[in-house]
Amino acid sequence: MGWVSAGDYQVALDRERKVVCRNAAGRPLKSVPAKLKDDPAVVELRRLAEWLEGHRRQCLQDVERWMIRSLPVPAAVIAAVWPDEAWQEVLRDLVVTGADGAVAGFLRSADPERGLGVVDLDGDSVRLADTEVRIPHPVLLEELDDLREFAVELGVTQRVQQLYREVWHRPADLAATATETDAFAGARYKELRELLGRCARLGYRVRGGYAVLPVVEDGRPLEARLWVGDYYDYDECETGALSWAGAGGRPVPLGEVGPVAWSEGMRMAAALHEGRTIEGEESA
Repeated sequence: MGWVSAGDYQVALDRERKVVCRNAAGRPLKSVPAKLKDDPAVVELRRLAEWLEGHRRQCLQDVERWMIRSLPVPAAVIAAVWPDEAWQEVLRDLVVTGADGAVAGFLRSADPERGLGVVDLDGDSVRLADTEVRIPHPVLLEELDDLREFAVELGVTQRVQQLYREVWHRPADLAATATETDAFAGARYKELRELLGRCARLGYRVRGGYAVLPVVEDGRPLEARLWVGDYYDYDECETGALSWAGAGGRPVPLGEVGPVAWSEGMRMAAALHEGRTIEGEESA
């Protein structure tokens, strides 16, 4: 920790980004003295902590977007950000694929000179020569169950939900002209504001009475839409059918919805269904 002076004390940020304090003799204190609340050093450290937390969230969002869109990521970019703890925290142990689309392994290190280091599916540490890699969405991983088992053996933990993300596969028997599914429709909420609050907590935007989730798959923008209601905040409501829209809001037949867009749309619908009001209980 980097200690800075604050009156007769010294303050710093600990590993959990909390301001800590010690006296002139170097003895740690249980809390920051009240008289230091507005000390410039303490104020600046708290601002720094807020910035670091925001940076940490942004790294998570960026990497999750790479995964959902299956975007190619230059190996040089990963190597450049790897020394940053926030970036390394979200990148480490993600499953990456090489230029040929085959699973390369679990990302463990990155160096501008030596390239990316991974633990391959044989458990060996190897270096990738690829200039670009992808962080595939789990619905695209054919051996997802095997990878999950191997991850347990390796003691892998992922901050970005990849291997342990819920996935849904599009049924093969969909009607050719169908444009919506009611698999998670009918989730009742005592008040609309509870449903809207759950949307906000889960990161889903609401527009025109729909919870919406934009997805880009193979360069094609789609938007998953789930009806949540446009009534008064205190009115009872229930979720409607799930659909996908393309350019200009055009309804997309379910048979044309790609695997990632389908899985992510169903994931949103399932999450909002899970928080429904059950008689005798409060909605989550």
